[in-house]
Amino acid sequence: MVSKSYSNLLEMSCGDGVDFRQPFKSLPRVVTSPGIISDPDWDTRSDVDSVGSASSVDRKIIVANFLPLNCTKDEAGQWSFSRDDDALLMQLKDGFSNETDVIYVGSLKVQVDPSEQDQVAQKLLRDYRCIPTFLPPDLQQQFYHGFCKQQLWPLFHYMLPICLHKGELFDRSLFQAYVRANKLFADKVMEAINTDDDHVWVHDYHLMLLPTFLRKRLHRIKLGFFLHSPFPSSEIYRSLPVRDEILKSLLNADLIGFQTFDYARHFLSCCSRLLGLHYESKRGYIGIDYFGRTVSLKILSVGVHVGRLESILKLPATVKKVQEIEQRYKGKMLMLGVDDMDIFKGISLKLLGLELLLDRNPKLRGKVVLVQIVNPARSTGKDVEEAITESVSVAERINVKYGAVDYKPVVLIDHRIPFYEKIAFYAASDCCIVNAVRDGMNLVPYEYTVCRQGNEEIDNARGSDTNCHHTSTLIVSEFVGCSPSLSGAFRVNPWSVDDVADALHRATDLTESEKRLRHEKHYRYVRSHNVAYWAHSFAQDLERACKDHYSRRCWAIGFGLNFRVIALSPGFRKLSLEHFASSYNKATRRAIFLDYDGTLIPQSSINKAPSDELITILNSLCDDPKNDVFIVSGRSRSLLDEWFAPCQKLGIAAEHGYFVRWNKAAEWESSYPNQDFEWKHIAEPVMQVYTETTDGSSIEPKESALVWHYLDADHDFGSCQAKELLGHLERVLSNEPVVVKCGHYIVEVKPQGVSKGLVVDKVIHRLMNKGKTPDFVVCIGNDRSDEDMFKSIDNMTLSSAFPAVPEVFACSVGQKPSKAKYYVDDAGEVVRLLKNVAGISAHLEAVSHGRVTFRDVMDYVD
Repeated sequence: MVSKSYSNLLEMSCGDGVDFRQPFKSLPRVVTSPGIISDPDWDTRSDVDSVGSASSVDRKIIVANFLPLNCTKDEAGQWSFSRDDDALLMQLKDGFSNETDVIYVGSLKVQVDPSEQDQVAQKLLRDYRCIPTFLPPDLQQQFYHGFCKQQLWPLFHYMLPICLHKGELFDRSLFQAYVRANKLFADKVMEAINTDDDHVWVHDYHLMLLPTFLRKRLHRIKLGFFLHSPFPSSEIYRSLPVRDEILKSLLNADLIGFQTFDYARHFLSCCSRLLGLHYESKRGYIGIDYFGRTVSLKILSVGVHVGRLESILKLPATVKKVQEIEQRYKGKMLMLGVDDMDIFKGISLKLLGLELLLDRNPKLRGKVVLVQIVNPARSTGKDVEEAITESVSVAERINVKYGAVDYKPVVLIDHRIPFYEKIAFYAASDCCIVNAVRDGMNLVPYEYTVCRQGNEEIDNARGSDTNCHHTSTLIVSEFVGCSPSLSGAFRVNPWSVDDVADALHRATDLTESEKRLRHEKHYRYVRSHNVAYWAHSFAQDLERACKDHYSRRCWAIGFGLNFRVIALSPGFRKLSLEHFASSYNKATRRAIFLDYDGTLIPQSSINKAPSDELITILNSLCDDPKNDVFIVSGRSRSLLDEWFAPCQKLGIAAEHGYFVRWNKAAEWESSYPNQDFEWKHIAEPVMQVYTETTDGSSIEPKESALVWHYLDADHDFGSCQAKELLGHLERVLSNEPVVVKCGHYIVEVKPQGVSKGLVVDKVIHRLMNKGKTPDFVVCIGNDRSDEDMFKSIDNMTLSSAFPAVPEVFACSVGQKPSKAKYYVDDAGEVVRLLKNVAGISAHLEAVSHGRVTFRDVMDYVD
């Protein structure tokens, strides 16, 4: 059974702990339908989802699959726990101030009987500031050994599930277990959160759904996520059936951290290709625009705890072990490998490289020894068993082929050894080789470098001068995360046995001065970029990423794993039909500006022509003598003329306002008469070249403009070509009276000064000159070009261009960042809105002819 939620954990703990039970100002809301989840006083700290009261204590909540604890149970059935000082999560505390209260949330590495869970939870919170997440055994098996290790781990290491007999194909039940486990972790995090200022830092691929569950409960939570494993390329990641759910959940974090730029680049590519999101770099920070929120990316590899390694290196047991190892392998070059036993560490490939080295260089036989320390496997399965068998087989073959009575080229240590002994091997080895075929980071080279720096005790034991220079040699796979930071290492392709053998040979041939220079370079980096530096830098960037949480209004939409929070400007709100209709009814002169695609007709509609219902609604609006109605579109005037032929009184602005017609009987006016279009002869051939070289792209010629479309092209290549085309056109058209702009999957060349905003400005000023100054202005649109209309109306209002300030309804279609003050959900709602007020106009017309009374009109409005 799932253990109960310990809402009174602090009550059970000692009295000097931080009080997690400070009351909620109100319970966090469970969203049952899309809509706002913040109150009108959104900009204060009394937000409905704020937890606890303000506190001066800086609190960091660290969430990971396993707690950084060692657990044992004695024969009497008593549990004993101790901190795992070698665990990364415990070491990162050094990056925070001494006043920081660090709370850990995670599972134990052992199963605790449900009857003991309350007692264990009390003890862990009281003594170690840990809140345990107790997963039932069957859920733990499906969650960790099932979905995490069988599906996510291989995929994130570039292994596609292509073999049916290995049971590697996606299993929906395992994913459901992953969801349930992440929910249980979220429950425990909620017990720990005490104030709005608490920071939550989630670690690794086991908990990638946690950001969604936490953001759903606290939409202004300060939330960071760090991925310790690789992130695969989009071509690999897109094979995951739940790819969108995981991406959307990660984007509910404020800051996402990666070990290397390659992993971040792959993540950005997935967001771009699969979700259509855009990202940009500003002042050194990469940000993804996600529904008004900027999700920041952090690229910084994890470091090691130098002080911890140095303290172990000083232990008498370590010094003695170093002497023992050096004596045992005296006169030989000692090479070291330290790897977990899994299929991605490339142990057998490393051994094959050594075999080839000895085969090609007989003089090295008897002089080179590779000690391979194999850490116990973290997962089970046929693949792991095969990797173990293969490594042992290759090692035995090499020893039989090149060994002697007193010499073994390969020493395989496949049992658990004390940490100090591993440190001693680091200190005594001349060369360290990490040959993984794929690894998120791998801190072995960093640990080796620190240990090779040695100390006074080891130097004295060796009889060396304490001021002597230290050396180290590293051979690192180019597919591990630490490789970019180790510029002095020999980088190898682990799949190339020749490459590995060559690197091993070069390592045996280095001069002492080369070894010293390489070591000093690595040691400077490792010492300065330690685990404290990494943790402090991540915490700083998380604070920066969350700094504007209270300057935006937040709305929650979506259900389940599609949940997301939209951050909008303070005054942005949903347009009230009643308020709109009432203001419409009171107005004496109205100006109505309507975009077409995506506003009056859905963007996804195949048939773009207006429906009979829409034509009827527009005619009803135009028949009201108080109204001036304009369609403002980017489409050509010929097409708009054809579509709206039945609308005799409708005004049309075509090609973003380059052509304007006040009604069907009027002539088309050009905003820029006598325009010279000779520039088209320059721009079109350039566009044609890019069209021929970019499959899926096309050119749309307009009377006043040329548009290059790349929506159907490959996303990355199309974007790259668009940037190149933009620069190319700007260079060749630099002396022409045109502007070149990038839009939504387009590159457009059009005359200078043409915009929808200028059309609105022109029409309103014409109406004012005719004595028809509007006291009611409506402007509805859905894309970037419509923002010019909103901005123009706003500027006119602020500049006192109107004799009396009109009531303005600038309205965006869809909840997204906009200069408009209102929004409606979709094109269907726009049509319903217009239909409603068109009915008001029709009733008022009937009043003027005596067919109905004014009270009938008011009843209709109500």
